[in-house]
Amino acid sequence: MERKPRYFSEKAKRTGAPPISYLMNAAVTNKDVISLAAGLVDYETLPVAETRSALQRLLSDPARAREMLQYGTTEGLTRLREQALGRYLSGPARQAVAVDDVIIATGSQQLLYLVAEELLDPKDIVLVAAPTYFVLLGALESMGARAVGIPMDEDGMQVDVLAEELQRLTDAGERERVKFIYADTYFQNPTGRSLSVARRRQLLEVAERFSTAEHRIFVLEDAAYRELSYEREDTPPIKQFDEANRHVIYLGTFSKPFSPGLKTGFGFFPRELVPTLLYLKGSHDFGSANFCQHLLSEALTSGVLDAHAEMLRRAYRRKRDVMLAALRRHLGPDVRYTVPGGGLYVWVEMPAGVNTGRRGNYFRACLSAGVLYVPGEYCFAQEGPFVRPKACLRLCYAVPNEAEIEEGVARMGRALAGLRVRAADTART
Repeated sequence: MERKPRYFSEKAKRTGAPPISYLMNAAVTNKDVISLAAGLVDYETLPVAETRSALQRLLSDPARAREMLQYGTTEGLTRLREQALGRYLSGPARQAVAVDDVIIATGSQQLLYLVAEELLDPKDIVLVAAPTYFVLLGALESMGARAVGIPMDEDGMQVDVLAEELQRLTDAGERERVKFIYADTYFQNPTGRSLSVARRRQLLEVAERFSTAEHRIFVLEDAAYRELSYEREDTPPIKQFDEANRHVIYLGTFSKPFSPGLKTGFGFFPRELVPTLLYLKGSHDFGSANFCQHLLSEALTSGVLDAHAEMLRRAYRRKRDVMLAALRRHLGPDVRYTVPGGGLYVWVEMPAGVNTGRRGNYFRACLSAGVLYVPGEYCFAQEGPFVRPKACLRLCYAVPNEAEIEEGVARMGRALAGLRVRAADTART
């Protein structure tokens, strides 16, 4: 990280450029590069006609039009908060969460940052999966917090290792430094894996067990990709098991199932967290865009959002299948990768000796071949009981079309073959 002048705050000095900035710039400045890196959505699927018709309905009613064009409230449109709560939570947990415990925000990313602002001081600890959502790691670094990685497998974060790490921190006198456990529960960014139902229950139980009357450990559940399940099996969130609304912060978004341009997310919070969150949010913006909230409420009421999400699931499933077939064809049997049941990402593990890092031999070879990926090194915390691999990467199949996915993976295969030839030549000499 570059050294900043003394007049910057300590927080500004801790804040570096997001890793994705370089990757996006490389893709934009070189039109021949196929980007399998950026986690944007498919341009061709954006709901243009659906948005136009919803706006026509809203704007044809002068009273509703004036309401949506006026300022809203810091907590967000009541009708949309009610709709989100009814849509994403049920059972006893639903009865424990009131509409006043729901906050609408400028994307779930804003709520991630606000929760970090509310709960974290420098040197506080957040437990995350290894690997995890790398944008969160940047936010934690900015706060001066410590991210501690917990290994994961096909069923998500290994909760038994999580409990062992919490016990180690407790024995070291650091339990009260642990503020929350971050769990990206549906088709995780970057691996595409989901936390199993059994582990969802166990993770909450671990948080409860290591909490005390004076210090509560929260679970921050990020459900951004929940509606992009290709099997349409809606696994219950961790929040569903938090029947007293004490431990789980649930974050969702309308960007993935409808439109990221509307930049609207929501959260369900334990009641004690709400007032301060709203004070912080009020200091940011006095409330997220009221216009977008009315539009999304109309999309939910009319059924447009449901129809669009169903179309997205079909489109992304086709693209996933194209990418998996291309990986089989072009990268060979010694390359491993996940088979996501939803979401936008595939996690790839290369053979030993292939350095996929930003300055590694494979990244340079792929860039020369005209294809970009997210180096896996960005997705790991600096601390934790895990081994940091050097041969992993994240691919996203959302933005490129099917031909570009095929060609992008083929370029990755040619880059890998070139490295193997050079390695063989070096070994012979």
